[in-house]
Amino acid sequence: MTTTTKVYVIYYSVYGHVGTMAREIQRGANSVNGVEATLWQVPETLPDRILNKMKAPSKEADVAVIKPEQLVEADGFLFGSPSRFGMMASQFLAFFSTTHELWACQALAGKPAGIFWSTGFHGGGQELTALTAITLLAHHGMLYVPLGYTFGSGMFEMGEVKGGSSYGAGTYAADGSRVPTELELQQAFYQGKYVAEISKKLKGHPPVA
Repeated sequence: MTTTTKVYVIYYSVYGHVGTMAREIQRGANSVNGVEATLWQVPETLPDRILNKMKAPSKEADVAVIKPEQLVEADGFLFGSPSRFGMMASQFLAFFSTTHELWACQALAGKPAGIFWSTGFHGGGQELTALTAITLLAHHGMLYVPLGYTFGSGMFEMGEVKGGSSYGAGTYAADGSRVPTELELQQAFYQGKYVAEISKKLKGHPPVA
């Protein structure tokens, strides 16, 4: 008898770049037999008047906002956020701050998690965003799953601008007008599949208490 491996793709997106990556990551995760990947958004902390001034589009109505207690239902995670000064956006950090009860009992310990992101330009934190996010995973005892160079030739592309690195999938937003490229989306799909496969393996071999 087989059981479903649940992978939660949890993200925050202002202008849609991370949201686009999240959907491709979900597709990749769902391509693994026996895996059910679900999209979730973290709560917005900015008031509507600020979002209107930022000309931010409405949140995706088909993606529910996650609550901290729902994290325990997942077997694996992919967390996505735009970069802010080399870190996850404050909205994502605020969400993690609400998980203190899960941290206290280490309810998420041993669960695998990958990171993906969007930055404005080259120096915006394509690698640092993942590195600083690892501290959040470490406190919860989660297992950080980097891509390494398993994406193959796509990791060595020099003929075009491409986000992402050995730490995870990424994209560049530039002034907001740039959208994720086909290669960046391929890497996102691959990351979803890769983390889902690892989540499935770990679910079948839980750690000994």
